[in-house]
Amino acid sequence: MLKKFSLPLVLLVLAYGLWRSADFVDIAAGVALFMFGMVLLEQGFKTFAGGALEALLQRITDGFGKSLLVGAVSTTLMQSSSLVSLLTISFVSAEMISLAAGIGIIMGANIGTTTGAWLIAGPGLSLDIGSYAMPMLVFGMVFMMQRGRGLRAAGNLLLGVAFLFLGIHYMKLGFAGFQEGVDLSAYAMTGLKGVLLYTLIGMLVTVIMQSSHATLLIVITALSAGQISYENALALAIGANLGSTVTIVLGSLTSNLAGKRLAGSHVLFNVITATVAIAILQPLAELVDMLARLIGLAPDNYLLRLALFHTLFNVLGVLLLAPFVGLLEQVLLRYVRSSDKGTEQPLYLNPHALETPATIVNALRLEVLHLFENAYGLLAHGLSLSRKTIDSDEPLHMAVANTRRIIALDVEDAYEGKIKRLHGDIVAFIVAAQSQETTRSVAEQIYLLRQASRAIVEAVRGMKHLHQHLSRYALSPNPVVRARYDQLRLQLAELLRALRKVQHDGPPESGLEPLLQDLRASADFASRCLIDDLDERLVRHEISATVAAAIMNDQADLEAICEALLLASATLFGVPKISDNDNVADPETLEMSVEQ
Repeated sequence: MLKKFSLPLVLLVLAYGLWRSADFVDIAAGVALFMFGMVLLEQGFKTFAGGALEALLQRITDGFGKSLLVGAVSTTLMQSSSLVSLLTISFVSAEMISLAAGIGIIMGANIGTTTGAWLIAGPGLSLDIGSYAMPMLVFGMVFMMQRGRGLRAAGNLLLGVAFLFLGIHYMKLGFAGFQEGVDLSAYAMTGLKGVLLYTLIGMLVTVIMQSSHATLLIVITALSAGQISYENALALAIGANLGSTVTIVLGSLTSNLAGKRLAGSHVLFNVITATVAIAILQPLAELVDMLARLIGLAPDNYLLRLALFHTLFNVLGVLLLAPFVGLLEQVLLRYVRSSDKGTEQPLYLNPHALETPATIVNALRLEVLHLFENAYGLLAHGLSLSRKTIDSDEPLHMAVANTRRIIALDVEDAYEGKIKRLHGDIVAFIVAAQSQETTRSVAEQIYLLRQASRAIVEAVRGMKHLHQHLSRYALSPNPVVRARYDQLRLQLAELLRALRKVQHDGPPESGLEPLLQDLRASADFASRCLIDDLDERLVRHEISATVAAAIMNDQADLEAICEALLLASATLFGVPKISDNDNVADPETLEMSVEQ
């Protein structure tokens, strides 16, 4: 309900302010230009960095220090903690990096975002940066009109910086004029009450604008114009940090459980850091004064002192919580759990998985593996064997021979709920992925994974027909008929065990393809032996022609199941590595037919 009315309320307030004050027009336009510049920077870095950023994030899982550094450096370069946070959610959701590494990146991003305050408080307000924006706009637009991907990305970056500069320029003009008509400093509040109130204001402003950078821009320009006191500016900076958690929380709503855990860590980090900063605000301000004297800042340079404070309390938060990252990860894994939605729900497909080509492929591969797990259990039960039996070292021929009952299984219902629906979600995700700019190798992997998903569906469809005759003939009083169906069950059970071993242990040194060829050859040999044996049994009149025909039909279904599983396994257990240097795929390459 609150969300429903918040946007109209904000629009009404903005409209009133724009109507009443020309200075407010400059301030609002400055914020809008600044935020638009951030959007262009995000787009430019997404395209320009491409696979390099993905590869960098994947290599930081071996240490908290590395992940912290990557978060700080990437946010400093891109000036967007939101982009880094959302990319990190997508990587953690796709299980490309661990939760602990994701927490490190988020903490580093909090430090990296403080560099924006230094840029605004330093050259941003001391120079006429509006004049620098105009050439950037011209060259940025020229680059944007080119066909090359790199040139368009460079154009986005230039335009982004230009709009950032213009935003700061108009904010300066607006507050300078605003100071002549209204003195907001008259509303300054001291003490704990003032700190809490202005912290709340900073948080609300950041929630509305979804950008702590934009909030800090307002705070710094208002402070430079004498519209707010230094103490209140410190509280607003704390509030801006708190408000930034809303962006990652909103981003995690559509992510999987791993993404929600990462968002929880971000909230805890910012809340704890803000609480500590408020509790020791006076000693922290004195420490800022001492450090300011050491680095030669003038006593009345409150702008750079505010930037120093913003950096200091974020670094303090990292120092306080870094020793407890392992404990924080355990707590999140233990207490942040999903409700039981059934295995038919996708586990890895969410909008954040569409952020980069790497996360698209990894999330899709994990989801097809999830589909394979569902199919594996269904196929095992269709053979009246448990998953535990197939996964064990128990001789399968004994387990098959000792079967005393056929497991009652509604294959049609299980197929609809756990296979068909999930396959539909996979196809829908692939359709959404087609709109993303990607490389030829990624497009090929997406296509292969779609084919693997379809093959798994075909395997389960084959079991629908096979299970009907297994229920009828597998425990036949005729030992010849029963033996033939035991052969069919054993053949598929052995293939499932072999594929399970490859899944857990990886392919042998000789490679996956030779192993799959051997398994295919073994299945073909078993089929020929069964057909020859049936012919001999018919000649001896040990089996009726009707039953022999049923067994041959079931053998054909079994062959189709085995071939489908081998096809899926060739992709699932042998996915080629993403190449960051591939050219962008043509639209024709990316076009895939959508299964109805």
